[in-house]
Amino acid sequence: MIAPIQPFLRWAGSKRQLISRLASYWPGDSTRYIEPFAGSACFFFALQPKDAVIADINADLVRTYCTVRDHSSDVVAELAKFAFNKGTYYRLRQMRPETMSATAAAARFIYLNRFCFNGLYRTNTAGDFNVPFAPAGTGRLPSLSHLERCAELLRRAQLRCGDFEETLALVQAGDFVYLDPPFAVSKRRVFREYSPASFAQHDLIRLCRHLRRIDSIGARFLVSYADCTEARDAFRRWQFKRVRTRRNIAGFAVHRRFAFELIVTNMNGGER
Repeated sequence: MIAPIQPFLRWAGSKRQLISRLASYWPGDSTRYIEPFAGSACFFFALQPKDAVIADINADLVRTYCTVRDHSSDVVAELAKFAFNKGTYYRLRQMRPETMSATAAAARFIYLNRFCFNGLYRTNTAGDFNVPFAPAGTGRLPSLSHLERCAELLRRAQLRCGDFEETLALVQAGDFVYLDPPFAVSKRRVFREYSPASFAQHDLIRLCRHLRRIDSIGARFLVSYADCTEARDAFRRWQFKRVRTRRNIAGFAVHRRFAFELIVTNMNGGER
């Protein structure tokens, strides 16, 4: 496997711990990669496919990717204007991104993401980002060289904002589709929501309808989802494996725990 490019965003529910496991399903560079629930896109940055479609329902996230792709040096220049302290964090959080330039809004998004609680993206009913400041262990803001490497890779991808069904409608024979939707589990609350429009239990029905189409046209898919009754029932027609991962959404390491997820695929033989 090539040396992965580290994503420049943190994201609750990121699959960084499972990258090597997930990468064993990747069929190779000649395949178009499609990801409708991008988040930090850590799998995309690890694989570095030559052709991709990267999408998410989060418009601020997709705009940030587009701006980094096109103006990475200007984004870094804007980041340099922001002091690292609690006051700056809350001042930026109060600002409306639509009143800012594209590069300033992207820098704001990256700054808030870096220094918020565990990379969580959450909004209130008015659509305002409302995650508190929690800088411990978050590391530094991305450098120019880092963003330039990410920008180079993003230029290989078509970036889209919208519901996952719109992206999955683009899938053609031979494509490889990776799906990591927010977990909707009836017996527990997995704190990973974007907004009131986030992925819910009934969306598993929509998702499986598309998986059946993807399977029927000769495309390949890989899904990661919480190991729960709903998922086992929804994905029962395909191969799946149970894997252990560490949940990092708790605010303090002492409360973090291991959990189990399912890796689901329509590929014969599963992992190589």
